[in-house]
Amino acid sequence: MTLKNSTPEYLEQCRYALHEQQTKSLAETENWSHVDKQQVHIDWDLLYKELAPLVDDSLPTSPQVQALMSRHYSIAVRFYSPTQEAYIGLGLFYQDNPDMKAYHNAFHPLMVDFLGEAIFVFAQRNL
Repeated sequence: MTLKNSTPEYLEQCRYALHEQQTKSLAETENWSHVDKQQVHIDWDLLYKELAPLVDDSLPTSPQVQALMSRHYSIAVRFYSPTQEAYIGLGLFYQDNPDMKAYHNAFHPLMVDFLGEAIFVFAQRNL
């Protein structure tokens, strides 16, 4: 199964899981006051710069891409520990939110779709 051939119902479930877990985490942590947000942005920027050259010639399932997704997940868990569905929801959020889509696609025009698939694979295999 891939993100692209997942049912609309499952994708909505993932979006809902992300919303629920983020809302709970924000309330419990005073809007993620424990997170060094500047460092998170630096870490994601570095990761996306490593991922961008792989978008055209690699599969989201490749070991190199999945190693980067492991790093992506390790950054995400600085905020909270998403379930499989919430982590997939994060990839969907990147696609659904115009600002997030523009941010990610600035690294590569197909980044947000590639990242969504790579997150889906990582979540299915590891969470």
